[in-house]
Amino acid sequence: MRRVSWFNVTSLTFGLAFLYLPMVVLVVYSFNANKLVTVWAGFSTKWYGELFRNEAFLDAAWVTLRVAVVSSTLATVLGTAAAYVLVRGGRFFGRTLFSGMLYAPLVMPDVILGLSLLLLFIAIGLDRGMITIILAHTTFSMAYVAVVVTSRLVAFDHALEEAARDLGCNRWDAFRLVTLPIIAPAVVSGWLLSFTLSLDDLVIASFTSGPSSTTLPIKIFSAVRLGVSPEINALSAILIGIVTVGVITTSLMSKRAIAKRIRDENRAET
Repeated sequence: MRRVSWFNVTSLTFGLAFLYLPMVVLVVYSFNANKLVTVWAGFSTKWYGELFRNEAFLDAAWVTLRVAVVSSTLATVLGTAAAYVLVRGGRFFGRTLFSGMLYAPLVMPDVILGLSLLLLFIAIGLDRGMITIILAHTTFSMAYVAVVVTSRLVAFDHALEEAARDLGCNRWDAFRLVTLPIIAPAVVSGWLLSFTLSLDDLVIASFTSGPSSTTLPIKIFSAVRLGVSPEINALSAILIGIVTVGVITTSLMSKRAIAKRIRDENRAET
């Protein structure tokens, strides 16, 4: 058994502190009674109450949530279909161009992507609003979903789908009844990843949003330019809590799914 060196422990400690200590400080100061965010004046939850009475933040949060749910769902459907075509489609005319255009948003700067989408919406006469934000977020999130699902489809045993086809299933039924349940963890992971990217996006949304469709990152950025308020700390603490619960829940569901699949395989062997 390899011994853990002090260098590794120290490096890991400093790395985790660099990543998570600012978040811990933010959460602690969200319960600060003082209006000055850097001066501790006692424990209080009044800023959470002020946050839930701030209609501007609530409206922006509602817009962001709707955009994230719709765009991540569309991105998951389109990204899964694109991944299936790339893995199972074999060689077809335009495959290289198709894969290059699909993965282009992964390496393209957000400013370029946002500006190009803005020019497109102006050219086709589409007013900027929630629809344009959804289309923009779907565009770049689809690439991330395709990467996640592709990695799972590459390791998928094609013989299972072929066996379903031999037993009378058509291509759609074989995908729906056999392939999709097996790659479901990857599909869910792709949805969660695109949902998180949509919640976090600022640059692309600033190009494609309209006056009546301000997202939460844009609202926070505009408010921070005038100074950090305790309400922003409270809002950030809530978002950190939601993301933490989501990650833990997804991890537990994934472990249960893997354990169930192992039990089923053991039962089939016996």
